[in-house]
Amino acid sequence: MEKKILVAMDESANALRAAQFVAQSFTPDHQVVLFHVVMDTPAVCNMNSPELTPLFLQQQINLCSIEEKKKELVSKAMTEAKKLLTQAGFPQKNITLKMEKLKRGVARDIIAEAKTGYHAVVMGRRGLSGVAEFFMGSVSQKVLHGTKDLSVILVS
Repeated sequence: MEKKILVAMDESANALRAAQFVAQSFTPDHQVVLFHVVMDTPAVCNMNSPELTPLFLQQQINLCSIEEKKKELVSKAMTEAKKLLTQAGFPQKNITLKMEKLKRGVARDIIAEAKTGYHAVVMGRRGLSGVAEFFMGSVSQKVLHGTKDLSVILVS
């Protein structure tokens, strides 16, 4: 019976290790969805008003260029993850790349996606710096504690 596996992706090495884990641990008849939640920065990037301060405008340029670079890195990581899966024998038709805009929060959006018919979620154990994780909590911890009736596999 073919099962559907959600792999939460970002640009980190941990996300690639999660994809590698799937490639080594699941059979190629599984459906694998490489999933990323995209931050919704167009609202900030498209702001253009005479009231905006020069400092805000400079920071706006920096933020938007960083977000574009991050999208490129995530796309590259997802392509690499897909390559790992195909090299392990997963047919192209069983691998889906899916990016969705942030709706309620990265962890909550991953959980919402997982509830749409997946059998397991596989993700890297950490993606944030230690300081950011201390203040905000890790996405993996939030997904682990926020899912019911679904296996969550954390890969380190």
